[in-house]
Amino acid sequence: MRLVVQRVSRASVAVDGEAVSEIGAGYLALVGAEEGDTVADARYLADKLRGLRVFEDADGKMNLSIEDVGGEILLVSQFTLLGDARHGRRPSFSRAARPEVAEPLLEEMRDMLAAAGVPVSTGRFRAHMEIGLVNDGPVTILLDSRKVF
Repeated sequence: MRLVVQRVSRASVAVDGEAVSEIGAGYLALVGAEEGDTVADARYLADKLRGLRVFEDADGKMNLSIEDVGGEILLVSQFTLLGDARHGRRPSFSRAARPEVAEPLLEEMRDMLAAAGVPVSTGRFRAHMEIGLVNDGPVTILLDSRKVF
């Protein structure tokens, strides 16, 4: 699984002009599931996301986690994170997990974060979404459960 994590002042998701989710300060995490990913990948990334220290402490160092600052997380499914554009001009999405595999993995991440007490919202799976965000910093971190990068 792959995540693009953006530290945000606020973020929102709309579908067909209707607000679906909105958060204040925290993370917008775009989530891509890959063929072969399992619940272990979802749990690894949920734990990594909870512990990621990219919020500033009193000394201005990135030393605080989402839990330390009482932030929120907005998880948004995005299969295009698995797009491979190394050959030609049109990306291949053949490595992206099928929806029946990807959706439960996203739900596992959501449930694990919520069980840990982190306020978490989601987009709408398989919908065309409009994402609004204010990236704070900017801070953008890439995470991969297979530790590719």
